[in-house]
Amino acid sequence: MKFVRWPAQANLRSHCKQEGIPCLLVVEGGAEAPLCSDPREDWVRAPISRADLEARVATLRQRARSRRTPVLDSSGTLYFDAQWVTISTTQTELMELFVERFEAVVPRHELRQRLARSALSNPTRNSLDLHIMRLRRRLVPVNLAIRTAWGRGYLLEPLAEAERPARVCP
Repeated sequence: MKFVRWPAQANLRSHCKQEGIPCLLVVEGGAEAPLCSDPREDWVRAPISRADLEARVATLRQRARSRRTPVLDSSGTLYFDAQWVTISTTQTELMELFVERFEAVVPRHELRQRLARSALSNPTRNSLDLHIMRLRRRLVPVNLAIRTAWGRGYLLEPLAEAERPARVCP
């Protein structure tokens, strides 16, 4: 979690939003309070009592934990739930759509269009199914699953606690 002076550190706020880092904006005297639509962000006006600050920080941390989203970097590394996995270039193309619409349905036709753009001239239904199957296997270690939304497409969501693989301690 980061403390960000507002509006002096507006660039740091943007970076935190982009990277999914929770931040508490400390609004400087006379500045207008920002609109905070991201659950990983809140603001306070200085000066603030220590008790109030601790309460805001605790609430922000809890909201951030309950609203985890995967992060996909440009090199094809997917981060989620304190884990990471690398995926192929074609899988990265597909995952971009899933990450953008985390926990929402991504229509099959959009996934096929993405495949056509990245590798195949006219991907078949089977080629998309094969890529989805491979992605499903790659995502288990990071506690993510691609679910089928019958007749509509697929959605990316966290694995339920009971579905998570057992961790083996050395």
